[in-house]
Amino acid sequence: MSSSPAPGTAHDPYPTRYVTESVPVERSHPVVWGDGTDGPLDAGRLAAYERDGFLSFDALLSEEQVARCRAEIGRMTADSSLRGTERMVMEPDSDGIRSLFEVHELSEVFGAVIRSDPLASLARQILGSEVYVHQSRVNYKAAFGGSPFGWHSDFETWHSEDGMPAPRALSLSIALTKNMPFNGPLMIIPGSHRTFVPSVGETPADYHKLSLLGKNLPAGSADRAGVTALAERHGIRQFTGAPGSAVMFDCNCLHASSGNVSPFPRTNLFVVYNSVRNPLGVPYAAPRPRPRYLANRDVIPVPRTDSGPGGR
Repeated sequence: MSSSPAPGTAHDPYPTRYVTESVPVERSHPVVWGDGTDGPLDAGRLAAYERDGFLSFDALLSEEQVARCRAEIGRMTADSSLRGTERMVMEPDSDGIRSLFEVHELSEVFGAVIRSDPLASLARQILGSEVYVHQSRVNYKAAFGGSPFGWHSDFETWHSEDGMPAPRALSLSIALTKNMPFNGPLMIIPGSHRTFVPSVGETPADYHKLSLLGKNLPAGSADRAGVTALAERHGIRQFTGAPGSAVMFDCNCLHASSGNVSPFPRTNLFVVYNSVRNPLGVPYAAPRPRPRYLANRDVIPVPRTDSGPGGR
């Protein structure tokens, strides 16, 4: 593979994969964009997000909204037309479902939640612009065997494989079942959003098919020495909570989740909002862009409405 960035990216501020050594790079872009006044978060919460790279919410969705989402999951997992498609990713060692992608397009229920103002307004405030949905999915952690997600920065993937120029995107992970310490909850290294940890290794063609399974990855995993250094400096935060609780985190946060050997499944709705001013371009370190269900290139702003999650 070429030892230089993709065409037109000679001044890449976040070099990864085409490098021969993982040398951490300090973030050169803001965390909170704009003045942060247009949105529901107060100054204290904004300061906490800027410091830690994340915020947690005890009840972002109501019990009724969670119930509708879970019923919709049952409908979609039983839909034979989704079986065998790339949008439905199976567990590497079983016939269980690992992830279902592009749920905001597959389901009116999830589409209404994801495009609702209570969620999108958080992203607009942090990112300082209108936003669009870069990716959405439901992540499953089946009881007795849900597989782990290793340490990584989403921005490293979106930068190298999707051509996302800057870390001007964020994720919301919303619990649809109870997230407990023993069923594979999300873990984040606080403050890691300020340090970009490159990955070393070539990105193969059609790499997305392998990377979604999370096994034997030649690229994309965060450098272990980099993860260790940041964890020793900042610690690790584990996120547990009732159905409807959520975590919003910066796209460059180092995060992971362990496997689930407990008898309790864990299911979360995951949505990525990207700034309309941060559209995807040529991948910085991959032979071709990933499919639309992983990296939406249609920059269509989420409309501002007065309705809450679920379209009410």
